[in-house]
Amino acid sequence: MATEATTTNFQNSDFRPVPQPPDFHPEVIVSPHDGLRFWQFMIAGSVAGCVEHMAMFPVDTVKTHMQALGSCPIKSVGVRHALRSILKSEGLPGLYRGIGAMGLGAGPAHAVYFSVYEVCKKYFSGENPNNSAAHAVSGVCATVASDAVFTPMDTVKQRLQLGNSAAYRGVFDCVKKVLKEEGFGAFYASYRTTVLMNAPYTAVHFTTYEALKRGLIEISPESVSDERVIVHATAGALAGASAAVITTPLDVVKTQLQCQGVCGCDRFKSSSIGDVVKTIMRKDGYKGLMRGWIPRTLFHAPAAAICWSTYEAAKAFFQEINASSESGT
Repeated sequence: MATEATTTNFQNSDFRPVPQPPDFHPEVIVSPHDGLRFWQFMIAGSVAGCVEHMAMFPVDTVKTHMQALGSCPIKSVGVRHALRSILKSEGLPGLYRGIGAMGLGAGPAHAVYFSVYEVCKKYFSGENPNNSAAHAVSGVCATVASDAVFTPMDTVKQRLQLGNSAAYRGVFDCVKKVLKEEGFGAFYASYRTTVLMNAPYTAVHFTTYEALKRGLIEISPESVSDERVIVHATAGALAGASAAVITTPLDVVKTQLQCQGVCGCDRFKSSSIGDVVKTIMRKDGYKGLMRGWIPRTLFHAPAAAICWSTYEAAKAFFQEINASSESGT
């Protein structure tokens, strides 16, 4: 009887069976925006751009030499041959010719690049951090704005990379000679091609980066804080490499337009992309459109890793400053 009474008591309707808890999966919270001010995005982007391009400049020099057609000294498409030729003719300093122009252009251009991207991402995403279309459109808007800032200095940089000290004594000498001999329009001869190249590049890059970053965080959410740099670097490297390979043909066309007339390279009657493509095809066939894809990929994979990890670190720094200032008020 006692047993029955006990059983009856435990069958009371006030008691409910407690379900077994499922496997614990920490929730991954992705902030729809980072809460930074516009100028903080600009500084973070500027620092990231300078670090990225300065670190990878020698690889960019090899790529530029490989993509330039005409009677320039380097005609081989091999990375090893191009590097050996540069070192033989100019030594180690030859790999860094034009780095001053890169420094003057990369900071302001990347400040515009990342700040425009963040503002557009906030506007287009509709508070949805997983909106891939918003990432792609924001990337295109960012590149149109930043290329307008960077293209003139990129032109100077590539001419210095190809020319010797007799052609141009430095950044300002190059600017003066181009203005005098070719006019201001020469600095923007490749702008249309650059935008057409960088628009799909950034669309692929940003979309891939945001998706990979989100995927990597979801794989190991409990260690996101400890592995933040690895996540950003890995996602950035894969995004940069894939976007670089896809857009190599347009990068070859851009180099042709920016370097025409330098060191015997071909001059074109117009900045038409079609005319440049026809010239490349006539001289080197389809493979000519992929000249320099290896150093381009070798440049953009680590460059994107460096850029994104630096940028996210700078953003985290500003977030901590903002949080501390808010808690102090």
